Amino acid sequence: MSEAQERTNRAMLRVRDTIDREYDAPLDLAALARVAHVSPDHLIRTFRAVFGETPHRYLQRRRVERAMFLLRTTDLDVTDVCLAVGFTSLGSFSRTFSAIVGQSPSAYATSGTMPPAPGCFTMAWMRPSTFTHDAAKPSVSEKRPGPAAH
Repeated sequence: MSEAQERTNRAMLRVRDTIDREYDAPLDLAALARVAHVSPDHLIRTFRAVFGETPHRYLQRRRVERAMFLLRTTDLDVTDVCLAVGFTSLGSFSRTFSAIVGQSPSAYATSGTMPPAPGCFTMAWMRPSTFTHDAAKPSVSEKRPGPAAH
């Protein structure tokens, strides 16, 4: 890998890390471009080349992942979750959530089912801990965050 390509990849990783860390803040393309020290148009092209999707789509997906976690693990209503993850419009949130997840946020919140997990993940999660901090480990009956929770 050339030095220029490595610099580009590091810049795109900084942008992605910023989105992951500040998904609930009002992030715009110009602010993200400043993180990478490139123009907004160059950011869109380069981010897509590196990660396979635009920064805006990545931000939407990250917000929806967090919304899924909040809907599964809290008693917040859909409007509160919408605002907590950085959306400013309930309609936009519902459309984006439905497009990504396949069902509306309210249907997802009331479904009570977790998406299927591979057996190896379930077995590893349910395996008794050998650490002395077992009191901190949630009981089997408690709701658990999925792999998208950070």
